[in-house]
Amino acid sequence: MDVLIHVFVGLHIIGIGALLGGFLTQMKAMRAGAARMVPAMLHGALTMLVTGVALVGLNQANDGSLNNTKIAVKMALLIVILGLVYVKRDDERVSPGVLGTVGLLTCANIFIAVLWV
Repeated sequence: MDVLIHVFVGLHIIGIGALLGGFLTQMKAMRAGAARMVPAMLHGALTMLVTGVALVGLNQANDGSLNNTKIAVKMALLIVILGLVYVKRDDERVSPGVLGTVGLLTCANIFIAVLWV
């Protein structure tokens, strides 16, 4: 069971990498006013959602202790991120505020995962 949990943690990290990487690739375009939501951001957010839910289930099945408040906060942030990316995915240009919000919430999600014990 531990190996399966570690596999899903790795996939979760790949998802956050795709989401954050997609945001970072648009930073230069954001300054020029030509930023858009790239497909990597949507796929990364969806990967994070699926693997995060799987990790919660696997940890509960393995009798692991979970911080439900932390999971709820991370899930809420991810739902907002996913909603913004999904709604704006077909727009030619996205306002810097929307893209900046996605980047800020993504970084907040990372810091919550790492620093909240």
